[in-house]
Amino acid sequence: MKNFKIAALAGDGIGPEVMREAIKILRATEKKFGFTLQITEAPVGWAGIDAAGKALPDTTLALCKQSDAILFGSVGLPDRDPTIPKEERPERAALLRIRKEFGLFANLRPVTLPKALAHACPLAKERQGDGIDILVVRELTGGMYFGQPKKTEDIGGGNQRAIDTMVYTTPEIERIAHVAFKSAQLRRKKLTSIDKANVLENGILWREVVTRVGKNYPDVTLEHMFVDNGAMQLVLRPTQFDVMLCENMFGDILSDEAAALGGSLGMLPSASLGLPRQSAATAGAGEENFFGFYEPAGGTAPDIAGKNLANPIAQILSSALMLRHSFGLNEAAAAIENAVTKAINAGNRTGDIFNPIETTAKRVGTTQMGDAIAAGI
Repeated sequence: MKNFKIAALAGDGIGPEVMREAIKILRATEKKFGFTLQITEAPVGWAGIDAAGKALPDTTLALCKQSDAILFGSVGLPDRDPTIPKEERPERAALLRIRKEFGLFANLRPVTLPKALAHACPLAKERQGDGIDILVVRELTGGMYFGQPKKTEDIGGGNQRAIDTMVYTTPEIERIAHVAFKSAQLRRKKLTSIDKANVLENGILWREVVTRVGKNYPDVTLEHMFVDNGAMQLVLRPTQFDVMLCENMFGDILSDEAAALGGSLGMLPSASLGLPRQSAATAGAGEENFFGFYEPAGGTAPDIAGKNLANPIAQILSSALMLRHSFGLNEAAAAIENAVTKAINAGNRTGDIFNPIETTAKRVGTTQMGDAIAAGI
């Protein structure tokens, strides 16, 4: 029997609620498919600050290093964040540090619109075509979020200057491009690379390197698109996209825009992957098994925290991505995804995807949605 170690870091706001439902689903899957999950919970974000004085406590980081994957909730509380220096705030001190600590360079965000939720998409039905199914592949450890220098400085006369540096190297672009092309090979074999090559030196290099890497994948159709046009095309004709390859900041923005097409941020999972590796648990489980960090794309939503209102589907689907990419448990991952579809088709709706025009739909809470999905495993 395979045994997998998971660090479950729920974080702040709705994080603990949606994490509870994801663990519920994982336990149901574990029972059905006969593997063992050693799930250990630990504080992070403001929960980490309250427990140990910093957003990423040493014990939490140690747990992550001893685990096969990290299942993450969300961090940050807007009301509390301004009370501490920006470098100590959860997004920087926990989230960005984990990405860098584990070399998590590839972020996968699948965006799908279930037919049963066509009403939740802000686009007219004629723009939805036969369905929206997009995979955003985002580079995660380079670009403006990590480039140096990064600072705010006084320039005299009571004025300041803020500096962020956008930096990419050929190897960084090559490795994320390979991930995107391989992903396209498993889908509809089309890759749209997003850049700003008409203005940015980074964009010129990005386009040159992606084009060169693309020659290794003759079965994949490659097109290049400026980021502003890409944002517009997501609204005008989203069905043209299969895989979108983006640098860090562009991917951050466009993946959240694309999330709206799926009905809600509460529906959007993500996987952040490092280099392939083998462990005692994952050896032989699949062709490539990644140490991964899995989280919903939405935020902490403190306004609805503790009210049984949050949509747990993004967290639950993130756990399915974990089973697939870190453990090679494709059948179990598919079972979770199918159970989510069953729950939606049965009319279960949290508030973010509920519409009273659906006469057969019923509004449910976080726990009830988790129960419905668990029943479908």
